[in-house]
Amino acid sequence: MKTSKEIRDTFLNYFKEHDHDIIPSAPLIPDNDPTILWNNAGVTPLKKYFDGSLVPKNKRMASSQKCIRTNDIESVGDETHHTFFEMLGNFSIGDYFKDEALRMAYELLTSSNYFNFDKNLLYFTIYTGDLESKQIWMNLGVEESHIIELDGNFWYIGEGPCGPDSEIFYDRGEKYDPNKLGIKLLKEDIPNSRYVEIWNNVFSTYNAKDGVARKDYEELPSKNIDTGMGLERMTCIIQGKDSSYDTDLFVPIIEKIEKLSNKVYGNDRNFRIIADHIRTIVFAISDGATFSNEGRGYVLRRLLRRAYRCGKKINISGSFLYKLVEEVVNIMGVQYSNLIDKKKHIEDLVHREEILFDKTLESGERKLCDIMDCSKTNQISGDIAFKLYDTYGFPFELTVECLIERGFNTNKEEFEKCMERQKELARTSRRVIDSMNIQSQELLEFKEESSFVGYEKHEINTTVIGLFKDNKKVNSLNDVGYVVLKETPFYAEKGGQVGDTGLLFNKDTSIAVVDTFEAPNHQHLHMINVIEGSINIGDKITAKINSKRRDSIEKNHSATHLLHKALKDVLNSSIDQAGSRIDEYEIRFDFLYEKKLTDDEIIKVEDLVNSMISNNKDTIVEEKGLDVAISEGAVALFKDKYNDIVRVITMDTSKELCGGTHVNNTSHINRFAIKSYETIGANTYRIFAATDKNIENEMYEAIKPYNDEIIKLLEKGKNILEEANKEGISLEFYVNVDNKQPYSYKDVVYNRKELEYVKDRIKNLEKIYQIEKEQEVLNNIDKFLNEVKESRYKYVVTKVYDYDMNVLKVLVDRLIEHLNEGIIFIANVKGNNVNYICKSNIDIDAGVLIKEASSKSNGNGGGSKTFGQGGGTSIDNLDEILLEIENKIKA
Repeated sequence: MKTSKEIRDTFLNYFKEHDHDIIPSAPLIPDNDPTILWNNAGVTPLKKYFDGSLVPKNKRMASSQKCIRTNDIESVGDETHHTFFEMLGNFSIGDYFKDEALRMAYELLTSSNYFNFDKNLLYFTIYTGDLESKQIWMNLGVEESHIIELDGNFWYIGEGPCGPDSEIFYDRGEKYDPNKLGIKLLKEDIPNSRYVEIWNNVFSTYNAKDGVARKDYEELPSKNIDTGMGLERMTCIIQGKDSSYDTDLFVPIIEKIEKLSNKVYGNDRNFRIIADHIRTIVFAISDGATFSNEGRGYVLRRLLRRAYRCGKKINISGSFLYKLVEEVVNIMGVQYSNLIDKKKHIEDLVHREEILFDKTLESGERKLCDIMDCSKTNQISGDIAFKLYDTYGFPFELTVECLIERGFNTNKEEFEKCMERQKELARTSRRVIDSMNIQSQELLEFKEESSFVGYEKHEINTTVIGLFKDNKKVNSLNDVGYVVLKETPFYAEKGGQVGDTGLLFNKDTSIAVVDTFEAPNHQHLHMINVIEGSINIGDKITAKINSKRRDSIEKNHSATHLLHKALKDVLNSSIDQAGSRIDEYEIRFDFLYEKKLTDDEIIKVEDLVNSMISNNKDTIVEEKGLDVAISEGAVALFKDKYNDIVRVITMDTSKELCGGTHVNNTSHINRFAIKSYETIGANTYRIFAATDKNIENEMYEAIKPYNDEIIKLLEKGKNILEEANKEGISLEFYVNVDNKQPYSYKDVVYNRKELEYVKDRIKNLEKIYQIEKEQEVLNNIDKFLNEVKESRYKYVVTKVYDYDMNVLKVLVDRLIEHLNEGIIFIANVKGNNVNYICKSNIDIDAGVLIKEASSKSNGNGGGSKTFGQGGGTSIDNLDEILLEIENKIKA
């Protein structure tokens, strides 16, 4: 039986033998591709070759590409679906096409030199009307009855290469076909576990573009081949397992979860979800992703929280996912060595996020208790249960448990309606803006012009020109969907700035705008929730943005420009922005910088931004030619695409090309503070910052981890003083902690240093306490010397209670000096447990005595001839054990 590594190697070696260059997997985070969050297919990193913008060194390539897809997350846990997977693929850029591609696929699968599949168990689907592919398969010896034409065999995942395809399926037999439907499962595309897709050959012929109908796609510069074979599925089939979770890619992770939960796997879906999600999390973090509330970070956060909740369902309490990182690294580290290098970093991030979620759950539980305390009945509405889930991340199952404990109940149907409403919004949004799914054809073909007037106006009267629901154009809406207006003041998410929210209304209708995106043909697409009435094509309506929210966003966006300029002035004028996210709460700014960043530099940057704010400079907005703007020193993100006429924003000494909204004068920002900075990849830094009224909350959040740790340390110090006092040891301890509200990065640094100060003080207190305890024991060494006995050698075998083992080490060292030649054996009882320590400078082996005593105490231990330590969980026969030890010494 081939291992997963052997399967991967067999695939890649086959294509190496057939003159393909084997290219390493690209990172999961796409390079300069804003249309997707993750590399989600083997071809994704190769778009530049397929669209003709770059020419590869070798027109034949093959790879094993790391991929993440989360659009079918609800299917994770079945036999074959995963959020992270490896896609084996071979590619031809204008070299071979259908004939050679299908011939090689058939040979690799069926030849006894390679995978050696039974030909009779393979089935082949082709795009309806693709007679050429059908004839090629038949020429290779495939029975016509094993070739099925399907309309769905056209491969497309957003902008880029696409075309008809031919999929290869493996028949796992009637065991996986309980209704005995046979080939009908394939012909009617019925979801099933019998026929498993193992390879897809895409005849990449066209270049998909946003806003272009499929029939109008341009042909690629050359006809290409793009294939994909999921390693996980292939391993499942070749290893003869019911699911990929039973293969060597997952079994060690599942076994670790069994140990942590003290439960047997038995195909439990919770085990599968945990195992799948931790692989995704580990690989994503290793490639530079991190947890956050947007984009990739939100995907990771969602996966971790889902896995964490699954852990609770199988009785795992507290943080545990970080303990699974090692298993993933052990399985995959041979192929991906960066996992080994980043193991500790990944464990730390995962552990920290688990602790954060645990606190979120605590917060939700406190909120629920408050709601119950204030309730006049024992019924909590489903709306409130959903708010706890949506706002606090508090799972509905836990809400129900807490309610039952207090004699309350809730309306599950109401909750599910709220959940379905949100899912509908998410589904609609995802279908429109997520390039991992097929774009709405009707939206792609919607060309009616719409103009943005939100730079000057926050409220206007306008006309409804487009309505969409479930990817279809409609004439009326009375719930959730999308609307396009003739004119709009709502800014659509772009250039890092989030989209506007607000209201649409007239005398009959009230509508909440929950987000705004840019449609494929550049209209502003308003994601809506109809509160009252309905909205129809042609309606006259008032559009009003949330001005307070926009005001906060503008302060953050303008501060981002000043931050960019300050970074160039303080660090290096050649630094490049690598991304940003600007909402009403905070700024996230990514940039490339090859040197190590220091706190002093960050403080200088923060001070410079505040200096520019206080300079009270008007914002200058100009439109001019791109070349002119660049020649005048305007900063442009050259990875972006600009029109010939560009919008130039000048604030103080900052000048950038930007289509976003901004304050009219730098003084309107009021104040700027950097919350934190971190590295997110090679030579890439991320800064989090805030402005004006958000500074207080954001900066408090920045220092909270330090304050929490200081509180724990002070509690530890208090416990040490109390223990010392019980032992008659007098210790002095005093720390001066400043609890002032932070307003700048200087304050963050101060709190971090304050934590180090408290750590040092506690460490010193522990050291002094240890010295005092040791001295206390040594001052009473005569007590032990009085127990010295002698036969062949001098010895002490004795029992003590609740001693510090480090103190006992000092004690046995000092005692052996007094004996000159001899042996010391001490049993230290703590509750129902016992620790043993032994020191010898004679021919009796200390390690052997410890091992024997520990074994008889339901424990273990050992050591060298001269020193040993151990212990056990039973003291029932301790006196007999000590007597045996003494007899052995005397013998």
